[in-house]
Amino acid sequence: MIVYQDEIPVRTKGESDIIDITDDVQKIVGKSGVKEGIACIFVPGSTGAITTIEYEPGLKKDLPIALERIAPKNEYYHHHETWHDYNGHSHVRASIIGPSLTVPISNGRVIHGTWQQIVFIEMDVRSRERRLVVKVLGE
Repeated sequence: MIVYQDEIPVRTKGESDIIDITDDVQKIVGKSGVKEGIACIFVPGSTGAITTIEYEPGLKKDLPIALERIAPKNEYYHHHETWHDYNGHSHVRASIIGPSLTVPISNGRVIHGTWQQIVFIEMDVRSRERRLVVKVLGE
């Protein structure tokens, strides 16, 4: 069994920045040599999320609007009492979507739908330098 790990560096613009990382993940899978297996993409940190969407302009607008409805920015969050950084909504949003995604690999390719891309979503209120960890396992 092959176990391979690499990272994707990401610089974000701040809250609601959605970055397509599909090609980056595929490059890492290619470097790993795994033909059949899985890849797990993980963001260390509690204000970022990994998911899939159809990466097109409409959804890049719709998703942040939906997240605003679910965890509004201007609501009171007890988290603010701890750090006074006013990103409680960022933590809630990231927790709902989650910090990781596992995708299957077949014939050395990440399996995803025609219009489905792997994305990183910045939930924090400021720009960030992130490193996304990709762990590839298989044969």
